[in-house]
Amino acid sequence: MKAIIIGAGRGRRLMPTTADTPKCYAEVHERRLLDHALAAFAGAGVTDICFIGGYQIDEVKRDYPQFTFRHNRDWEHNNILLSLMHAEDQMADGFICCYSDILFTRDVVQRVLQDPRDIVLSVDTQWLERYQHRTLHPPDDGEKVTVRNGVVTRVHRGIPPAEAHGEYTGIAKFTPAGAATLRAHFARAKAAHAGKPFREAAVFEKAYLILLFQEMIEAGVAFGHADTPGQYMEVDTQEDFELARRFWPKG
Repeated sequence: MKAIIIGAGRGRRLMPTTADTPKCYAEVHERRLLDHALAAFAGAGVTDICFIGGYQIDEVKRDYPQFTFRHNRDWEHNNILLSLMHAEDQMADGFICCYSDILFTRDVVQRVLQDPRDIVLSVDTQWLERYQHRTLHPPDDGEKVTVRNGVVTRVHRGIPPAEAHGEYTGIAKFTPAGAATLRAHFARAKAAHAGKPFREAAVFEKAYLILLFQEMIEAGVAFGHADTPGQYMEVDTQEDFELARRFWPKG
């Protein structure tokens, strides 16, 4: 299965680390976030990588010529949803996607891949333990999920932490059928909302990926969840960067 890594943004909250390099080049234990992700994917047997770049994409092209690249040239004016769909032509055979500013293990990838359902979100059930140390990124800002009978019922930042089953890690798997469903719902949403508000987004082009996920859930699309008790960290701010270098296991 192909992995699609969404890495177009600059990561302004990780300044000055990202002053001249992509966010995924931040180093934890002398390895880039991107290299940690590649190791996790390879450990689960995923070596076909498509990278969606924008800010400093030429650096990534130079350093990782083995990747397939898709260029989000308008990265400053759109968001994760539109960024992912720059790789729409890479989705037909199924794929696993992830944000580029996260740390995760091989086991997290394996749990998602081993789930037979067409669409599966990776969910960290020990997410609140990480948030004890995060003063710049409160739990209210987490992409939280609620579940029932093994199915995701809601994915939204507005879910009260006490009601959340866990936090969506930014890792999701789509079988060929799941990918076709995603593409169809994206096309409908784009046709109806391009240049207009879409759910909580002021304009469709600025929508987060989870907004389309929730739209699909409300339309009756089944989203499974593959839970992980930790083994995941987000590196969104300079504080997160220091926490990752402190708490993420070496090796």
